[in-house]
This record gives sequence, C-alpha cells and structure tokens, in this order.
Amino acid sequence: PGRRCGGGFRCRILRHRLTPARRCCYSALKLPTPLLRTKLYVPPPRPQTVLRPRLIARLNEGLDRKLTVISAPAGFGKTTLVAEWVAGCGQPAAWLSLDEEDGDPARFLTYLVAALQTLVLSGVDGIAATIGNGVLGRLQSPQPPPLDTILTALLNDIAAIPRKFVLVLDDYHRVEAKQIDSALAFLVEHLPPQMHL
Repeated sequence: PGRRCGGGFRCRILRHRLTPARRCCYSALKLPTPLLRTKLYVPPPRPQTVLRPRLIARLNEGLDRKLTVISAPAGFGKTTLVAEWVAGCGQPAAWLSLDEEDGDPARFLTYLVAALQTLVLSGVDGIAATIGNGVLGRLQSPQPPPLDTILTALLNDIAAIPRKFVLVLDDYHRVEAKQIDSALAFLVEHLPPQMHL
C-alpha cells in the first residue's frame, strides 16, 4: 500500500483506486518509529475459556455510559473477558494494548489514532480513511501545539463517526504518566456519544 501510481493500482488495505494525488491512508503515516500492529489486534479466544455471562451482561449494561473500567488482580482474565465481550457486543471495536513505553503523549496518541483507523479497515461505514491524520501531522510538527489542541482535533474526528463503537485500552494501568492520565480525562470529559471507552 501507499505506492503512488497513475494507473490502475489499488490500495491493498481499503481497495480504493490510487492516483498521483491520492495515496493509501497508511502510507501517509510517516512516523519516526514504526508501529507494532499487534498492539491493535483483539486477542483471539482461548480454547476452553470459562464463559462468564453475568460479567458480559454487566459490560453490555455499561454501553450506555462513556466509560467502563475493569479492575482485578493480574491473571484474573480481564483481557480475555473484554475480548469475549467485544466479539459479541454487536458494535464495532477498536483495540489498543498498552505498555510502559506508551507514557509518551506523542506515542500514545499515535497508537490511539492507529487503533481508530482499524475501524476503517474493519469496514465500518461512514468513517473517513483519513481519521486522525491531522492529529498525526500536528504531532510530527517541529513545534507541536498544546495537547488539548491535538485532543480537540481528535475528538472532532471521532464526532464525525456516524455510528456507535467501542474503544478498548487494554492494560492502561501499565502507562504511568500524568500527561496520559490528563489526556484521557480530557477525552472522557468531551467524549462524543457514539463512542464507549
């Protein structure tokens, strides 16, 4: 994907025609560090997983709110539960697995945009293939604007998504950075109604 072409090449991701003026949405991501795409995958179901219908029902009840937080000790199956719920909740979902290195605001927001862009790849109608590209451009500028300005642009992109969807931030507890906590608080405070975090 991302090759400029004047002929009949097609983007392998979105299958749209490429022209000299239009390149694949993923080719526009000229990031200083490559993204680890596996951080954006919903974990596959494990064999012989214990089904937890009561907890799934509780998660479904929470869809009417902005935010659901799942808290339990390590090894209690939080990720497995959420992956099972996402598979059956009936709404498109974007997934981001976080780790200690995601405490840098530019890195966190780059991965957050990449997670949102997976909604395009999964065929959710009405989502622009360029969602978040303006945010990525601002992050890469020599003098990035204040974080709340970047977050406002991202929220405006999210507000343009015409249907409800879920964004999962798995292992958020591993990100120990006040700037990320503040950014997430800003996102939750101004979250458009079609997004559940």
